[in-house]
Parts: sequence; structure tokens; C-alpha cells
Amino acid sequence: MEEERGGPRGPFEDLEVIRRDAGMPTTRFASLVGIPERTYRRWQAKARNGHPPKGPWPAPAREVHRATVVKWATRYPAWGHRKVWAMTRHDGHRLSQSTVLRVLAEEGLLLKANYQRERRQLAAARKAAFAAPATGPNMVWQFDFSEYETTAGGTWRVAGVADYWSKYEFGWHWSPTANQFDAIEAVELALAEAEQLLPEGQALIEYLTDPDTGEIVPITLVTDNGGPFRSFRFQAFIASRPELRHVRTRVKRPGQNGVRERAFGSLKYQRLYREQIDDALDLVREAEAFRVEFNNIRPHEHLAWNRPQEVHLGLADPSVPNFPEPKILPTSWRGTKDIVISVATVTRWLHKLGVRRLDHLDVDAQPLRKPARSRPGGRAT
Repeated sequence: MEEERGGPRGPFEDLEVIRRDAGMPTTRFASLVGIPERTYRRWQAKARNGHPPKGPWPAPAREVHRATVVKWATRYPAWGHRKVWAMTRHDGHRLSQSTVLRVLAEEGLLLKANYQRERRQLAAARKAAFAAPATGPNMVWQFDFSEYETTAGGTWRVAGVADYWSKYEFGWHWSPTANQFDAIEAVELALAEAEQLLPEGQALIEYLTDPDTGEIVPITLVTDNGGPFRSFRFQAFIASRPELRHVRTRVKRPGQNGVRERAFGSLKYQRLYREQIDDALDLVREAEAFRVEFNNIRPHEHLAWNRPQEVHLGLADPSVPNFPEPKILPTSWRGTKDIVISVATVTRWLHKLGVRRLDHLDVDAQPLRKPARSRPGGRAT
């Protein structure tokens, strides 16, 4: 009896029947069904020679993690496969990004390549509007306005401040206008929340004071050149707050305020454009829910897949992922005089001493030391 090899046959035969009935050329059909043309033509060649294509092959790695991947992808349908992978890793699963990509493709949950084409591609070497790069929270903030038109409640503007280093989003100020008063209100909200995030009892001005020199190192507030930020009232407000220093970007250079622009883009494309926003109440509710998700749940690739609030509070390093890892117990123990001795060596010494079981060892005896070793001259060391 001839041995049957290979797995179950793939869907090629059914696909080929559909293609022939439709009278469609191979190139166009392969593009429509999402199969590489070279792969499909290889299947055709095998079928003509009497060797049908094999597969599909078992994928145990996908099956083990499929439920968790689908859970996060359906809960946050606007996220790409890399953020879904990060959330799966935070749940303790050890898998690659390509595995998540394949699972989402099989489940029909993968975002298309042209998704969010309107997002601007920021320059690879973005010029910052400050001389020294930020190395901690509350060093550089980025501030700007954005707007959103509801279906029945008119157009509303949002003013928001984001921490450049931790990507933390401070409270947003919503208003039908975007003037100097709204700008001042948004900065005051950010100052109040920044002080709430500090250790209890510490003021923001105290946090910004250099302990060696006693000088205040102000927060650099980066904005564009809009009218509210060039107004006398806003400049007077900045001058009255020793915690702040105002810097405006170059004209027509939104990339210098990129963290702020990118976060507003995420707000619109990942939440507002996917919901039915009828009025200002719906708008504020959905936006605040996204801000909480953005700060506490959503992993950020630029922060090594950590969350902004964890980084802002010093609970995570923005350059080191904090995925849960299995603990590996050491296989060695530290003997006397700081000599590291392996378990196998200790077992061999115990056998030389006549100890076959650990419960026969006298714990009150002298501590175990490394046996003496003789040199070529006969002198022990």
C-alpha cells in the first residue's frame, strides 16, 4: 500500500474553477484573491504535471496565541498589528510580530495598506525647536489646536499639551473658539495636571528648581506661529509663569511640533472618525476616553512599547520594554570567599565525602570548602 504523504489539499482547485468560470486572467485573479502571482502560477504548473499543491500546513504558534490576538484586535480595531503584538506580549505571550500579522490576516482583521493615507510622513531626521534633547518629563511640552466638525453640533476646537519625552497627554480644553483665552486655559490645565502627577506635597516650581544652583529650569513650551500664540495676552501669561519658556517653530514646519500633531491625528483616525459624533457632549466623552486609553493602555513603539503614564511617572524606561518574562533560576551557588561553584561540582564533592543524600549532611559541621589541589612539585594549594 502506497504511503500517503503531505497534508490536506489547499483551495487551489476551487479557486481555479472560479477563475475559469469568470474568464479572468491569472494576473488579475491572483491580485483580487490576495495570492502572489508567482505562487499561483506555481500551483498551476504543478496541477498541469499531476502534482496538486500541498497544504495548508499546521501552524501551532498561531493557534496557541490566536484567542489573545483576536481579543485585542477586536477591542481596538484601529490599531495595527504591531500594537496588537505589544498588548499580547504584555499579557505574557511570547510570539513574533509576523505571527500576529498572519493571525490578523486569517481572521480578516488586518488593516489595509492604504489605511490612514492622509497621515503626514514626518521627516526621519526631525529638527527640534530646542537646543538640547529632552531626557526626562516636564522638560519640553508641545502645544497646538485642532478642530472637529460634529454631525449636528457644529465645529469644535481642542487645545492640548503633550509632553515631548513621555508622550503623555495632559487634559484637553474644548471650545467653539481657538483664541488666546483658550490657549491660556489649556496651558493652565497642563500645569495643574503636571503638578498632580508629582510626588505628594511637591510643587511644580520646586520640581523644576536645580538643587545645586537653586535656579529654575523652565519647561520649554513649543507652539507654531498661530495668532493665539503671538498675542500679547498669551506672551504676558508666559512671562508671569516662571515654570514656562515659550518657543515658536519655524514657519510652515509642522514637523517641529510633530508629537502634538501626531497625537491629534491618532485621536481622529483611531477614535473620532470611527464613531458617530452628534454633538459636543459625544465629542468630549469620546475624546476623553481616547486620552485615558492613550496614556494608560495603548503601547507606544517609540517608548519601547511602554505606556506614556508609566514613562512619565518613572515606572518604565522609554528605551527598555517591560514585557513579562519567565524567571530563570540560577544554576550556581556562591561558596565561601566569593567562589562561584556549580551544582554539579558540589554534588561531586559530596560523593567524595561519602554523602549520598543531602539529609545526611551535618549542617553544624565546618563549612564546605574547595578541596586542595596538588601542584607538579607536590605542594598542595
